[in-house]
Amino acid sequence: MKRFSLLTSILVAFATVPLQAGEAVAYKQVAPPPPPELYGLGFYGAIDAGANVYQNRGGTKVFSNEFGDTLTIDPKNDVGFFGGIKAGYVFGTGVVRPTIEGDFFYNGFRGGADSTLTIDGVAVRNASATSFINTGAFMGNFILRFAFGRFQPYAGAGVGIYYAESAGVDISTPRGTFNTSGGESHADLAWQVLAGTDYYWNPKFSTFIEYHYLNYTSTQINTNESRDLGQHLIGAGLRFHF
Repeated sequence: MKRFSLLTSILVAFATVPLQAGEAVAYKQVAPPPPPELYGLGFYGAIDAGANVYQNRGGTKVFSNEFGDTLTIDPKNDVGFFGGIKAGYVFGTGVVRPTIEGDFFYNGFRGGADSTLTIDGVAVRNASATSFINTGAFMGNFILRFAFGRFQPYAGAGVGIYYAESAGVDISTPRGTFNTSGGESHADLAWQVLAGTDYYWNPKFSTFIEYHYLNYTSTQINTNESRDLGQHLIGAGLRFHF
């Protein structure tokens, strides 16, 4: 009788364990969220265009003789145009991304100066000379890009060469206007600093704005003072990654 009672107790205990544990819970594996999209990686090509807003051709100069007569030369700094193409490669996927870039562009602007000859305090002759200067620049840039998602500012510097050619000179005087045909050409070293920012519409395509301080040197011209031409360029463009 005692053995039956003990056996019954053990069976009842085993039967009540599943009831106390409740129903089995089914676990469903949740997929991890997709990684964030990375914008502006690897090789790219770009086109850009804008305005050469100022050329530092020097300030006004006044020459005089022992009689007090003066000749005043006032250089012109007219707005010009630039446009070109870029090709480069962005290294890494972090926030700071080193970049190398080839920058090839046309840069055209008007040169020349206004002159006034004064004798005995009276302006006796005024003249204005204007020349349109066509140049091509071929630059290699090193850039640091800062990737904040779609918004990517950057800054850098570059060196290279330029070729410039004058398309002749137009001279205006009170007696009329005449021009000289042909012009001179010159090639020399160039350097620039630049800064800008991209906005990426998708991982492969962006629009950007960019500023250059561009300097055309005159290492092959021997003068008593610097003849380097500093220029301020502001433009915008489209960038395509491959």
